[in-house]
Amino acid sequence: MIFTVGFALAASFSNAVNVMTQHRASIAAPEREKGWRLVGYLFRQPLWLLGWIAAVGGFVFQALALHDGELSIVQPLLVTELVFVLVLRRLWIRQDIARAAWASVLVVCVALAVFLTVAEPTGGKPTPQTAQWLSALLVFGGAAAAAAAAGTRGSPVRRAAAFAVAGALAWALMAVFIKSATDTLAAFGLGGMLTRWPVYALAGAAAAGTLLEQSALHVGPLSVSQPLLVIINPLASIVLSVWLFDERFTDSPARITIAVLSFAVLAAGVTALSRTAPQDLAPASPVPASGHR
Repeated sequence: MIFTVGFALAASFSNAVNVMTQHRASIAAPEREKGWRLVGYLFRQPLWLLGWIAAVGGFVFQALALHDGELSIVQPLLVTELVFVLVLRRLWIRQDIARAAWASVLVVCVALAVFLTVAEPTGGKPTPQTAQWLSALLVFGGAAAAAAAAGTRGSPVRRAAAFAVAGALAWALMAVFIKSATDTLAAFGLGGMLTRWPVYALAGAAAAGTLLEQSALHVGPLSVSQPLLVIINPLASIVLSVWLFDERFTDSPARITIAVLSFAVLAAGVTALSRTAPQDLAPASPVPASGHR
């Protein structure tokens, strides 16, 4: 479990570095750089390329965590990306962070620790049955498609929420496919993996998740889409972990109650953090020196 937690936290940190570096590079681009010229400009920026290296690192660390670890441990831990982003905002670009944001970070970390401790996720099998795959993909794929369709109409808030739900479900499915693809790689090698379907399902889920997440961020406020993206992903992953991989949790009613409540507190903390964290990457304004007269 130590390696699972370590790799999951490394994935979260890498994802946070990716968010910060690519966003910083993008907003620093001259206004005249648009379309393909913007892409060419960004490819010449070391900071932007560092973001891609971090993104690859995040994927690799997540795959390592999921290969031998429980889906119900890894995916909730990825919530800590928000915490790492806030720390990087403060230490790297010297942003002023509101006390409410730091309080939200504390709530998120404590609630996450309580959930993983009392829920006691264990077990699991590497290869789901075909019937399990078909039923899970039908339900979750259908739900994602329905949410994406709902995102084509309505107010900006409703559209952002719908696309965020669809994107979060796609990311949860991607995590499932990562786990299956790494198991296939370990069992059959690279050539064998390329002749089996999980790796291609992984690519499709990654493309769908990216498109849906960007749609959510484009059509409505971040304060609506970010909490849904961050919370529904691990929640759906937990359901899939039981459905497909037969992962198990504590059978104590009291501990289950505490786990459910702690996850609800985690969701509230993520929502509060999304609303109290800085909404841009502007550094703190320098304090003017006081003059003597």
